[in-house]
Amino acid sequence: MTTLGTASAAPGEIDTGRLAVGETRDGSQFGLPVAVVNGDEDGDTLYVQAVSDGDELNGLGVVQRVLPQLRPEELSGTVLVVGVVNYHAFQVAEHRNPIDDTKMNRAYPGNESGTSSERIAAATFEAATRADLVLDLHQGSTSRMLNEARVRCGPRHRLHGECLELAKVFGCGHVLDQKGPDGQLARAAPDEGIPTIDPELGGCVGWDEESIQYGVEGVFNVLRYYGFLDGDVEIESQTRATGFDRYGAPSGGLVSFQKDLGDRVEPGEVLFEVTDVFGRLKAEVTADKAGIFWRSRRLPQVATGEYVCSVGTDVDEY
Repeated sequence: MTTLGTASAAPGEIDTGRLAVGETRDGSQFGLPVAVVNGDEDGDTLYVQAVSDGDELNGLGVVQRVLPQLRPEELSGTVLVVGVVNYHAFQVAEHRNPIDDTKMNRAYPGNESGTSSERIAAATFEAATRADLVLDLHQGSTSRMLNEARVRCGPRHRLHGECLELAKVFGCGHVLDQKGPDGQLARAAPDEGIPTIDPELGGCVGWDEESIQYGVEGVFNVLRYYGFLDGDVEIESQTRATGFDRYGAPSGGLVSFQKDLGDRVEPGEVLFEVTDVFGRLKAEVTADKAGIFWRSRRLPQVATGEYVCSVGTDVDEY
């Protein structure tokens, strides 16, 4: 019998339930939606979570589409799922947990006696560390971004090669291989010996079907490659960036992009222009290094110094 919160499944069964993590402001207990898929045959455990940031819904779209397709009788091993991690932010469609104004993916491994976010992180980290592989499904918030997988443990980590292999198997086409900030699940779980990646499934308001499909295919690639399901996986080379240059607006106004997501960028090429409300050019910003146009803001209006776009640099194929 495998349990996660109130979900409990014997071999050959699937069950859903709630993982209790605290109480709301009226004193009512609340829990995260969880699922356990327990295969007929013994095998490894895959942990999947989504909505660590409350406005990043593409991962939830992946969970919603993958779970109905999983058949315990066809599965070797176990799949543990937390469908919505950042409960409070999800309820109000915000990025950060409004209870403690915290970005959830900076709170790992958590603290079961700590803040709201630390308690949720501790509960989900306990579930994640029961697994052999971890997929932490994200997106580029509401910005526009490539579909990518992030390897966040750092190139000197003992599990770097295994995390990089997991990202290649997931197969978004692009990989950001750069050590992440402290408190990320994809930083903390490898320290416990568990290969972990952070797929960033595009970026949108609401959810985007194309990015969700990348995620669905990625999860099934992982399930097949690592022996949870029968079937072959064709591993394709990925475009990897190990650097990430961010560009801000040198003046306020309206942004006009000169590059599209995925475009190759050369040093000195114009990334975007800033005009005033009458269309008069105020500034143009050029690339410092060669790379790939990776991410950009969605709205055109900017203030001086506000984030505009990012370029993935130090690019190779692997």
